[in-house]
Amino acid sequence: MNLVKPAANEHRSSMKSLAIMVILGLLIIVAFIISMNSGYIKLSPLQVLKTLFGGGTAKESLILFDFRLPRIVISVLVGAGLAVSGCILQGITRNGLADPSILGIVSGAGLVVVLFISYFPSTSPSSVFLLPFLAFVGASLTAALIYALAFKKGEGISPIRLLLNGIGVSAGISAAMLVLTLRMSPENYKFVAVWLAGSIWGTSWKFVIALFPWIVILLPFSFYKARVLNVLNLNEQTAAGLGAPIEKERLFLLATAVGLAGSCVAVSGGIGFVGLIGPHLARRLVGPKHQLLLPTSALAGGLLLIIADTLARSIADIPTGVVVAIIGAPYFLYLLARSKA
Repeated sequence: MNLVKPAANEHRSSMKSLAIMVILGLLIIVAFIISMNSGYIKLSPLQVLKTLFGGGTAKESLILFDFRLPRIVISVLVGAGLAVSGCILQGITRNGLADPSILGIVSGAGLVVVLFISYFPSTSPSSVFLLPFLAFVGASLTAALIYALAFKKGEGISPIRLLLNGIGVSAGISAAMLVLTLRMSPENYKFVAVWLAGSIWGTSWKFVIALFPWIVILLPFSFYKARVLNVLNLNEQTAAGLGAPIEKERLFLLATAVGLAGSCVAVSGGIGFVGLIGPHLARRLVGPKHQLLLPTSALAGGLLLIIADTLARSIADIPTGVVVAIIGAPYFLYLLARSKA
């Protein structure tokens, strides 16, 4: 009887978590529909419906299919990618304040992207597909530097050292980017300023196609590694006692987080806090078990960013990252204050 009751409780908990994920998915669909109707030029629900089925005017088709839909799809993909990246980093470092932007991964990816676009402008379609790879290289080099600085012989990687070195490297890259902007032309400077604010600038289907393979490969892989993240959340001695190759798995997961964050940054700019808020919201909804936490983080991140982007386009056409920062900065301070307590 004692064995049946925990099994029943676990089943109820799993069903509750599944229901939460379904609700988040439905909310994304609702936000998707609202976002199609929102923007500088208003389209009524009837106009959107007619246009979707080929009955709209040429202007309505241009607005919906060439401008809004690619941006909305990118918002969902980027939100999911950044949230899962943040969830992985929080699991690796065992620190709830870890986030791709705070650890410097976003800055490293962004620096390479900004350098490429500013100094090697290209109208070739292939350059769009090159951006996620370049962002991955920049993010990987940054992650490798952070990893090397955090590594101590005989001790391995300390999660706290990893986080603190990430913050330091992020500050250094931000300073380097500031120096570079002072030497740019007014046109390039304007682009960098908008990018740093977190504007979803890749708003065509070719950017969706460039980002999609990274998301569709790395997200399932991260879900597959959920059990490993559960083990890494234990202390080093316990994880090693369970037979987990800690450093090897940590490197695999770090590379996954870097790939997700770097590819997303290539089309979304320096949007921060999604990787912080998404996992925390998911953890409150479904608990710390990564088999549930990772997919819920993806859904929460996608929902957060599509709402933020819709508000950014509807209110004052401001960068999406500004809206996310308005939400994320106070929440980060709250988490920081609570962690000190």
